[in-house]
Formats: sequence, structure tokens, C-alpha cells
Amino acid sequence: MKALHVITGLGVGGAEQQLRLLLRHLPVSCDVVTLTNPGPVARGLAADGVRVVHLGMTGNRDLSALPRLVRLIRRGRYDLVHTHLYRACLYGRIAARLAGVRAVVATEHSLGDSQLEGRALTAGVRALYLAGERLGRATVAVSPTVAERLRRWGVPGPRIEVVPNGIDLERFRFDPARRQRVRDRLGIPRDAWLVGAVGRLAPGKRFDVLIGALAQLPADCRLLLVGGGPEEDALRRAARDAGVAGRVLFAGERPYVCDGAPHPGAAQDPGLAQDPDLPDLTAAMDVFASPSAEEAFGLAVVEALAAGLPVLYSSCPAVEDLPSAAAPGARRVAGGADAYAGALAAARAAGPGPRSAPDAARHYSITRSAAQLMDVYAAALATTSQGASTP
Repeated sequence: MKALHVITGLGVGGAEQQLRLLLRHLPVSCDVVTLTNPGPVARGLAADGVRVVHLGMTGNRDLSALPRLVRLIRRGRYDLVHTHLYRACLYGRIAARLAGVRAVVATEHSLGDSQLEGRALTAGVRALYLAGERLGRATVAVSPTVAERLRRWGVPGPRIEVVPNGIDLERFRFDPARRQRVRDRLGIPRDAWLVGAVGRLAPGKRFDVLIGALAQLPADCRLLLVGGGPEEDALRRAARDAGVAGRVLFAGERPYVCDGAPHPGAAQDPGLAQDPDLPDLTAAMDVFASPSAEEAFGLAVVEALAAGLPVLYSSCPAVEDLPSAAAPGARRVAGGADAYAGALAAARAAGPGPRSAPDAARHYSITRSAAQLMDVYAAALATTSQGASTP
């Protein structure tokens, strides 16, 4: 089987990094097309040996990208096209059908109750989404919660398949030596109690809530924010205004998997072989907080659980869709800075746990997700070979 993955961009984001991890475990020959932004994940995919093509799309209405994508699909003679994220799902499904590929699968990574990838869920967005959806064979929801949202939107139930995001459990396994090495590298005192958070620095993630909570905690408490985005300047101002600027560390965007590029100072210090990646930074934390009020899955929470961290969250279908006993270290927090300050103080008072992964983390194995996705591929190809009618 030969498959083409079409994605809107390849910056450091959850869907983008999930695609890279997935391709490492799919027993399929895969190429990738990114409509825009061939960023760090594109370089990582290339390092993995995956062919990546940048389509050079200039905006949502750049219709000239469509015939280019059609030609690329035809030349590649792909058996199946798999699309990711809103713009790529729309253009990719149309291009695949124009190119004669009927086995088209799309993954819905980011559908919330009120927004889709940060855009409001207007009637126009919904109508365009549903029109494009009918051009595919199946829509993959990353959680049962997203599947239910799709059904409420009007996507027929039989066309929806649930394949949860997956993690490489071994990559997040806690290592005390790595914890200390990363803390030393980042200048975090060994006795500091570190609150961690991961995600795009955007309003919907509500990281300002954690800054407000930090101001109510003792001076030896620190906050590590991992991610980049448009809210970074506003969050830095909020930290200054709250008097905690010296206790908040902005780590920037960090890859899920290092690409092996040496750190500039590696010649002088062998311990600086490469910049800390996401699992490294997770090892340095004492507690993980996710104040986002609306999530489609909650991948960062699952990764934190895999590192054995206690987790405080506002929305996480990945946890809420499982029995409560699967993630005993996860606690839902309703409210803002005051609520998180209280919950963080309680987590600190409880003391450190064993740092072992609970059942919830083991449930979301990337190998299991890849196997489930292969079943979806097989069904899409079987339907095509049986000559099913064109939508």
C-alpha cells in the first residue's frame, strides 16, 4: 500500500507531531504534503526518511494549490490519501477525488464544542466541513468525545471511526538522572517545585490562569511553559504584572522526538548533545497543569501521565473517556487562578509519587493506534474495490 498524508502545516503542534510518530509505526509506504509552513516537524520527517513536499499555499483561498495537489497525487499513484486539519481536509479530499483516489480518510484532531482549530464554529464553517466530509470514506475521531461532536454536527455515525492519539510510552518513562540534567541545563534550582504546562501559547489554553495561580504559591514554586504562539508577549507581561516574571520559564516549542542535531555548545560540554525535547522537559516537572477549557483529546495530559506526573486539568477527553481508576493521579479542576492555586498547593502537600505510568497512559500506545488505523485503511480500500457508489 502507498499512502499520501496531506496536512495544513508542519510546525511544532500536537497533530503535526502525532503524524510524525504515527508514520514511524505504520507498516505502509507514506509520503507527506504540507500545504504551508514546512517547519520543524517537516525536518524531523525528512530525517526519518519520509518524503515531504511543500505545496506553497499562500492562504485559505489560494485555489491554485488545488490543481498542483491533484497533479502530485496522480504522479504518486497513491492507493489512499489521508488528510489532517481543516484546510488540508477540505483541499485534500477534493484533490484526491479529482485525481481518481477513492480511498480517502481524514482525521479530526481539533473539533471542540465551540471552535475548530481556534476558529469559531459558524454555520459556514460547518457547511463547508460537511460538504468536504462526504468526499471521503471515513472520518477518524481522536476520542469518543470528538466522535459524538461529529455526530451532532451531522456526520453519519457509520462514517466515523475512533482511533485515539497515541504516545511512545518508553520515551516518557521517568529517569531521575535525566530530570536533574535538564534542571541543571535550564537553571532550575534542584529544590524548586516545578509546575509544567505544554501547548500553543494561545488564548484558549488559558495559561494566564497558571501565572495567576503561581503568584499565590510560595517563592520556591516555578512554572515551565513549553510551547510558542501569539500569546507569549501577553503572558510575559502578565508574569511581570503578577510579580513572578523570575519564576516563569518560557521553553519555546520543543519537538516530541529529537532529530539528532548537535547543540552549539556540545564541543565544550558533552552533556549538551542536543536541546531538551518534550520528554526531557516533562521529566523535570513535579506536577502538570492543563487549564484549557476545551480539548479534543488532551495529548499533553496523557504524556504527563506517562511520565508519572500528577495532573490537574480542566478538559481532557482522553482521561474522561476512561474509568476513573485508569488515571488515579489526574484531577479535574473547575475554575480559574484561585482554583488552580488551591489544587496545586494540595498536590504539593501530597508529596511526590512513584513516577510510574498509570493504565491510562498504557492504554494510548502508538502501536495500538497504528494498528487501529490500519483497520480503517483496509476498510476504506475494501469499500473502494467493491465499487461502492461515489458520494
